[in-house]
Amino acid sequence: MDSTLFTDIQRLYLAEDATAAWLLCDRHDPSATAYTLVDGDSARPVSYGELRADSIRLANAFRQLGVEPGTRVATLVHKGPELVATMLAVWRLGAVYVPLFTAFAGKAIDYRIRTAGVRLVLTDTAQRSKLPDFAGSEAQVVVVDGKGQPGDIDYGQLVAAASDEQFDSYVQGPDGPLVHIFTSGTTGSPKGVIHPLRQATGWHSYLVYGLGVTDEDVYWCAADPGWAYGLYAGIVSPLALGSGVILQSGSFNPATAWKLIEEQGVTNLTAAPTVYRALRNVFPTVPSKGKLRRLSSAGEPLTPEVNVWATAELGLQVHDHFGQTEVGMVFGNAHHPDIARDIVPGSMGYPLPGWAATVIGENDATELATGELGRVAIDVMNSPAMTFRSYQDPSKTASRFDGDGRYYLLGDLGHRDAHGAFHFASRDDDVIIMAGYRIGPFEIESMLSEHPAVAESAAIAAPDADRGEVLEAFVVLSDGWEATEALEKELQTFVKTNYAAHAYPRAIHFVTDLPKTPSGKIQRYVLREQRRSEPEKAGQQ
Repeated sequence: MDSTLFTDIQRLYLAEDATAAWLLCDRHDPSATAYTLVDGDSARPVSYGELRADSIRLANAFRQLGVEPGTRVATLVHKGPELVATMLAVWRLGAVYVPLFTAFAGKAIDYRIRTAGVRLVLTDTAQRSKLPDFAGSEAQVVVVDGKGQPGDIDYGQLVAAASDEQFDSYVQGPDGPLVHIFTSGTTGSPKGVIHPLRQATGWHSYLVYGLGVTDEDVYWCAADPGWAYGLYAGIVSPLALGSGVILQSGSFNPATAWKLIEEQGVTNLTAAPTVYRALRNVFPTVPSKGKLRRLSSAGEPLTPEVNVWATAELGLQVHDHFGQTEVGMVFGNAHHPDIARDIVPGSMGYPLPGWAATVIGENDATELATGELGRVAIDVMNSPAMTFRSYQDPSKTASRFDGDGRYYLLGDLGHRDAHGAFHFASRDDDVIIMAGYRIGPFEIESMLSEHPAVAESAAIAAPDADRGEVLEAFVVLSDGWEATEALEKELQTFVKTNYAAHAYPRAIHFVTDLPKTPSGKIQRYVLREQRRSEPEKAGQQ
């Protein structure tokens, strides 16, 4: 892909005096809409001027709490004005933002908070009980909607007491840390990734070229901002572009979502395939096309029935895209007319501006010919959008690069066709992708192992007609326990309660042993193939 399309956007973020607050807020017309908050039947536009004033006052409040450059500040809060103001306030001070997903349970949140070294958490009363015990630590908790626990800080009182005095925002420069985020934990505990300011360049470019968002669009990213896609495509990039974006409070519901699309006149929508499948199931025949003109998808492979429905009912095709927490969005069936090409069914599209990709051998760094199956990789030397260099724990980094650092491995096997489109054949790790969320089996297995009934387990992805994939677990019971339907439900509830509401096994299979290599490693692929040979049983829980 010609990287010149990337250059003008890149200049904004490579300036030595680049500041996140200026790029995302202060340079825009104060009267322009930064985002529109939709909460039930109400919709309220928030201007850049309002966002600027709110974030300056909140930054002054945070500074009084000891937040300074490098401090980790996390949010575990509903989608609302406090969330966006907190991000801008954090970046005005040169602090680093840590997003947390509200569907996580306590243990997952505790791990991320402690690993990142978070010193301030913004939360609400619905999420407060998930936070770890901070007794004896320097960490502080701010509650946005009422009283929390003893020692918590009331958001309203904090802001009311703060100064609205303006100050020079912190200069991050291109390599200053901006976001401290975590991977899904595919081969072990989730890995910390620290994104510099210039990481936003690729996302800004993706919004323009991949999603084709313009100033005339009513744009909605339905992904949750607790994850990289929702954070960058749903908040950071629209703020940078100045295009405006819909921010919906509350959880996803197909009927509510379609009402939002119609009432707000959404023209450009991006969401996980599971969102489109849910809309299709509730609206096999849509009431109206509304004003939709561009549809995009990311987070998991796009299954064919989505576009059968979208083409018939909306006269549009959903464009599939692919990215990762570490690097951002790499491939896409782009919407921008300068680079739009015919969609090759089943492909993830072409490298987006700023990226060069290839396929290399499974055992060496030799680039393969068209059609040959191998490891899909980013050509680091020719990808100006590439910012990832290391995980928070550098010892976890080496396995992601090959060819003396020339190639970053995406962790997938695939091939490139004669058109130049990339096709993914399989993942070469055991990541589970369900409803747009990447789930690492290790975390699920670790949680199950804490239940006394479980001797060992393996978590896999099984096929499902509605979700694409669902999480299932194979469990070997401890002595004295019996396989019953009641125990299956107990284990599901155990994971749902202690790990995450979205990431519990939809089915549990009790077995006497698990397939393993001679060295004792569980062969999850054997279980996956077993389940795929009997798809009619998938996702019944």
